[in-house]
Amino acid sequence: MPRAKARHILVPSQSECESLKKQIEGGADFAEMAKKHSKCPSGRQGGDLGEFGPGEMVPEFDKVVFSGELKAVHGPVKTQFGYHLIQITQRQ
Repeated sequence: MPRAKARHILVPSQSECESLKKQIEGGADFAEMAKKHSKCPSGRQGGDLGEFGPGEMVPEFDKVVFSGELKAVHGPVKTQFGYHLIQITQRQ
């Protein structure tokens, strides 16, 4: 069964998500941005979600994590929780 490690930043609006993505693409540190802006408790760990398999996250999240390019910053990804920036750090 596939496994992945990812980190994310969760914010309430698409515009905030897009702004953070531009800052990260411009050189801002993903983990630091997660600590400052993420509304998810994982933000305290730089957005790190640890390791998980398919079906452990909401479908919109799973789709990106198990098919997206490694290390790239994906998003905004809309879920029931808000808007996410997702970075896949490892996939097996």
